[in-house]
Amino acid sequence: MILLSDPRVAAVPSADDGDEFVDLREVPELRLDGRAADPAGAYARLRAGVVDRLLAAQRALPGGLRLLMVEGYRPYRAQLAIFTGYRDELRRRHPDWSPERLHRETTKFVSPVEVAPHSTGGAVDLTLCTDDGVEVDLGTAIDATPEDSADACFTDAPAIVGTARRHRQIMVDALGGAGMVNYPTEWWHWSYGDRYWALITGASCTRYGPVDLAAARSVPVPAER
Repeated sequence: MILLSDPRVAAVPSADDGDEFVDLREVPELRLDGRAADPAGAYARLRAGVVDRLLAAQRALPGGLRLLMVEGYRPYRAQLAIFTGYRDELRRRHPDWSPERLHRETTKFVSPVEVAPHSTGGAVDLTLCTDDGVEVDLGTAIDATPEDSADACFTDAPAIVGTARRHRQIMVDALGGAGMVNYPTEWWHWSYGDRYWALITGASCTRYGPVDLAAARSVPVPAER
């Protein structure tokens, strides 16, 4: 299992091909959940290439299931706050952990800011729902921590069986088949074009680098993509 703390992730050369941002609120084919909504609407924005792959993944789902988007782009400050908050929680719970272990365990749940996939616009947290918008069983809540779920949040966690495991495999097949990669400690986290994607797929560099939301321009989605 390769974690985001692995030096090989940070070593991937960062480039950005200028792929523009799309606002998921303007993509009716994809359901968007509001639980991570922010005043600027950052949560709803993703690179156009990611949206293309999400639409392809949704077309590959079995009848009666849809993707449910929860969070896309995440600004630097928000990423840093989540990272430091979880790190500090783990430090309180495990005062005996070394700094190295503390950092590694933190990155099982949240990326260090310097390699954060969400800050590129190339990553999305998502789940599955029915056609009516009812979330289906994936074994844990989205954003369940490794600490509190006893690692059941890991995509291939042995403790997850039956319907929940089938649903996870459906996500793996659809999203992986569309060219996205999963962070294996979080069944809900999928990305394309970022450093982690580049390392896993063998790309020579990223397609997307970190961006400032204020400088990122959204574009409308054509009727047919």
